[in-house]
Amino acid sequence: MIGWIVMSQSNLEKQEAKLKAFNQKIKDEKNKIEQRLGKQIISQANLDYANLSNDQIKLLAKQFSEFLKVKSLDH
Repeated sequence: MIGWIVMSQSNLEKQEAKLKAFNQKIKDEKNKIEQRLGKQIISQANLDYANLSNDQIKLLAKQFSEFLKVKSLDH
């Protein structure tokens, strides 16, 4: 009985480790997408990195978000 409990605990720990690794992989992929999207928006809009303050970035993100919401209502 004790051996089965220890084996079950070991299997559970392995599954938890796999889940943790999978969640990290998802997080990393989301970060890659966010970086690529941001880079493309900056490039396509001909924005200068040196001139983008945090406030300007927040304003642009809000305007872009509102634009996308309006566009999604059009369809």
